[in-house]
Amino acid sequence: MIPLIVIAGPTGTGKSRLAILLAQKFDGEIINADSRQIYRYLNIGTAKPSPAEMAQVPHHLFDILNPDQEFSLAEYLRVGKKTIEEIYGRHKIPFLVGGSGQYVWALLEGWSIPAVKPDYELRRRLSEYASRYGADSLYEMLVQKDSAAAASIDRRNVRRVIRALEVSQSSPVPFSSLKTKKEPDYHRLIIGLTADRDVLYQRVDSRVDEMIKAGLISEVEKILEMGYSLELQPLQSIGYKQIGKFLKGEITLQQAIELIKTETHRYIRHQYTWFKLNDRRINWFNIQSDVLFEISILVGNFLHQVSPKDEHQNNNFQKSSFIDQLILK
Repeated sequence: MIPLIVIAGPTGTGKSRLAILLAQKFDGEIINADSRQIYRYLNIGTAKPSPAEMAQVPHHLFDILNPDQEFSLAEYLRVGKKTIEEIYGRHKIPFLVGGSGQYVWALLEGWSIPAVKPDYELRRRLSEYASRYGADSLYEMLVQKDSAAAASIDRRNVRRVIRALEVSQSSPVPFSSLKTKKEPDYHRLIIGLTADRDVLYQRVDSRVDEMIKAGLISEVEKILEMGYSLELQPLQSIGYKQIGKFLKGEITLQQAIELIKTETHRYIRHQYTWFKLNDRRINWFNIQSDVLFEISILVGNFLHQVSPKDEHQNNNFQKSSFIDQLILK
């Protein structure tokens, strides 16, 4: 069985930096589990690791698509599983890192995704319906057709609601019935990073301000100059959607910044529906405490248990502040 270390949790907790430190220490490679960081050109607004950070250890499934390319959960599962196997085949430790709960649990729980081809005409009609009557009306359509599927989908996630309706339309059985699970052969250790909610909000608010200073507006302008539309799903994500509205003159820059912060707060709350603090599968660590040393011990013990014949480095992290050591973004 393949040892797989997962670093998950809400945005703004330093998952990427922790992953780099641990991958360096335990001879690992990092696999992206963030649904926005798979896209090229979306760097600042997704808090993507910098080229310098990526150069420290091998990173996978970053920058694999252009913003106008389709990418399904089924495709992520295929390339994710393949990447895990390839890393282990090189006698390295795979680290799955990110805050997209659907990506993480789909891999860990072995979801089987319905093989239904995209129906672009149906998607267009449903998208127009959502634009005219609202996301809630579209969601209620799914509730009527497949309440079990609707219960697992955020009503604001129009793209996922449309996909569920698309599958239900093309299959004689409900979308929820087509999704099955068969846990893969992974020895897994799940590390969750968290903090008090007000601390997380303060951290992401500061990060949004830093993103603006780092050139988020110019990043969006450059993407538009390349010919990509603001209507594309990746550019409807937090940060890009609000800056796009500012560039179109619909809102002021200050309004855009406040909307980004508010939506990021909401996104954090949504992430906790995927990564629950009472989930016993997750080893939670509060980044306000001195946890780097303890995390390193946990990882070392885990790897020794699943591969006792392999030699792993002795712990050389000092018992100092996690925030100080990681220099969190």
